[in-house]
Amino acid sequence: MKKILISSSAPWESLVGYSRAVRVDSFVFVSGTTATNSQGAIVGVGDPYAQTIQILNNINAALQKAGASLQDVIRTRIYVRNIDDWEKIGKAHGEFFKDIRPATSMVEVSRLISEEILVEIEADAYVVGCNLI
Repeated sequence: MKKILISSSAPWESLVGYSRAVRVDSFVFVSGTTATNSQGAIVGVGDPYAQTIQILNNINAALQKAGASLQDVIRTRIYVRNIDDWEKIGKAHGEFFKDIRPATSMVEVSRLISEEILVEIEADAYVVGCNLI
């Protein structure tokens, strides 16, 4: 079993003790991902659709660093501050996963790490052929 840690170089990864993603053989596990840009600023404040788009782009970047892609995603977990936003969030998720159709869940939570963050998403992927990086 080979384990590869993927970093985004965010300072809080070492502070909190986590990796942006972890690849173990053919599996890639992407940590809870929020709508931050490369400078660490929150994108789409007040807009759950825009936040979901940014999150899924961030997840895609982490997957690529791990030698995977969105096509390899088998499960997503979506945490939302307001379940009434499910259609906006679901629309964005569907734009990325319409044909991939991973198993998914969407759960309302009372709080996320910042009041401005409306959505957080985790993703699991399975890479066929196990082309380790």
